[in-house]
Amino acid sequence: MLPKVLFLCTGNSARSQMAEGLLRSLSGEHFAIFSAGTEPKGSILPEVQAAMREVGIDISNQWSKSVTEYLGRVHFAHVITVCADAEENCPAVFLNMGSHEHWPFDDPAKSEDGTRLETTRRVRDQIEQRLRLWLTEQGIAPK
Repeated sequence: MLPKVLFLCTGNSARSQMAEGLLRSLSGEHFAIFSAGTEPKGSILPEVQAAMREVGIDISNQWSKSVTEYLGRVHFAHVITVCADAEENCPAVFLNMGSHEHWPFDDPAKSEDGTRLETTRRVRDQIEQRLRLWLTEQGIAPK
């Protein structure tokens, strides 16, 4: 059974979705990868879809979901929060299972419409850099 990784943010519309798609691309078959939000928005930002397509990653099969979907159903080996709000509001059960890390990134959803794609690209690249480091720490060579 593959170790499960959960990326958490507030809306599950940007950062955690990018982290899910990027880790899936970088890690191959080493993990089962999930994302969720403490207050899901119900959809992924169009700029996130576009920024991920720019690097050859299709996240069109991913969707915005609540962390409560996993409560009592899934045990995660790794829980990674990608925003301060999720860190503060996540059900404690997730923060106490497996390893827990907090990687704060800016929220593209909070940037102005005119700069949202640029912000999304910057955050995507920061998440990728952090994931590459994390994979190396796990003894896995990133693809």
